[in-house]
Amino acid sequence: MKRTFRYVDGFVLPIPKKSLGSYRKLAKVAAKVWLEHGACEYVECMADDVKVGKVTSFPQSVKLKKSEVVFFSWITYKSKADRNRVLKKVMSDPRLACMMDATKMPFDGTRMFWGGFKPFVKG
Repeated sequence: MKRTFRYVDGFVLPIPKKSLGSYRKLAKVAAKVWLEHGACEYVECMADDVKVGKVTSFPQSVKLKKSEVVFFSWITYKSKADRNRVLKKVMSDPRLACMMDATKMPFDGTRMFWGGFKPFVKG
């Protein structure tokens, strides 16, 4: 079944290679929580063919260290209002309490960036 979406949250973050297992566990829980609360899709992608640019790039955007890999991920929703509803529930879900404590995260959240986006072209 194809799901229609009208709003996207995107995020980019550096994950220490030694923490990939821990991050996978967290991401699987996060995906389950977001989907249970109404997100249409939850996708986490690890860099595979990403080069450091001359002016800007994914690695530069998070000040990537040699011991890390950059992730580009997104969550889709039916609408911005639906995203706000889902996000409120997700942020109060006890299964993700560790996300509220930076010392329990398997990455440096200060180098993560995110934002909400309206689709412009969809094929």
